[in-house]
Amino acid sequence: MGNWYGALQHLADTGRNFRLMVIGLLLLASACTPIYRNHGYMPSDDDLALIVVGSDTRQSVAEQVGTPTSGGVLDGSGFYYVSSRFRHFGPLAPQEIERQVLAISFDAQDVVQNIELFGLEDGQVVTLSRRVTDDNIQDVTFLRQLMGAIGNFDAGSLLGSE
Repeated sequence: MGNWYGALQHLADTGRNFRLMVIGLLLLASACTPIYRNHGYMPSDDDLALIVVGSDTRQSVAEQVGTPTSGGVLDGSGFYYVSSRFRHFGPLAPQEIERQVLAISFDAQDVVQNIELFGLEDGQVVTLSRRVTDDNIQDVTFLRQLMGAIGNFDAGSLLGSE
């Protein structure tokens, strides 16, 4: 009887160890599965199709596609919608794998002048699409103003000590 009992005990220990090993492998596999998180808000293509360049106003855009993520730094500037997608993989730091910026600019009467969609590919601003009413006026978007301003000021001008 001692031999049977020992054999049954050995099988029980082996089964328990096997279950623990399977559970451990499942936990390890789930830790290595990438997790994707979306941040920000980007209006759908269907919502954007409702906006008519040269006709819609700042108010109608806010009603049709929602309030923007941010506005321009200057009064009367455009609306900017920003969305990002991050990939989390195990213990590694999250990595941004996609970013889109939708810029809607307005003229002096708050009528939609331009709709542009930008992506950041390899750290460079890339125009993905553009809908514009051509008025032969050079358009300087918020992103171009921001990039152009880098390096054009010093600490003294910020503190007003000139």
